[in-house]
Amino acid sequence: MHQSINVLGDELQTCSEDPLTGWYRDGCCNTDSNDLGLHVVCCIVTDEFLEFARSKGNDLITPAPQFNFPGLKAGDRWCVCAQTWLDAANYGVACPVNLESTHEEALAIIPIDLLEEHSE
Repeated sequence: MHQSINVLGDELQTCSEDPLTGWYRDGCCNTDSNDLGLHVVCCIVTDEFLEFARSKGNDLITPAPQFNFPGLKAGDRWCVCAQTWLDAANYGVACPVNLESTHEEALAIIPIDLLEEHSE
């Protein structure tokens, strides 16, 4: 596992335990080299973001119990793939992010000023 540091350079905080999120399903947006989707952005999802992600083939709405995935609704917090969030931002439908709970690996794809612009 990569070191648990957020985009602010501090200790990574919990994103959500209900629903339980994270690559490790530990509530945090931790990551490692096996996380090809880079599930590191702690988002507070909106209906617009969820519909955008689904339109791109990433259905975050429909439950998938076989993967311990409850399905999301607006207001839920979830560790989202960095590229999905960036694509949504470029399309104008980025959802808010929690900087304290967003892993520093997000900065490999997303500029910090863009994350700050959408922070809660």
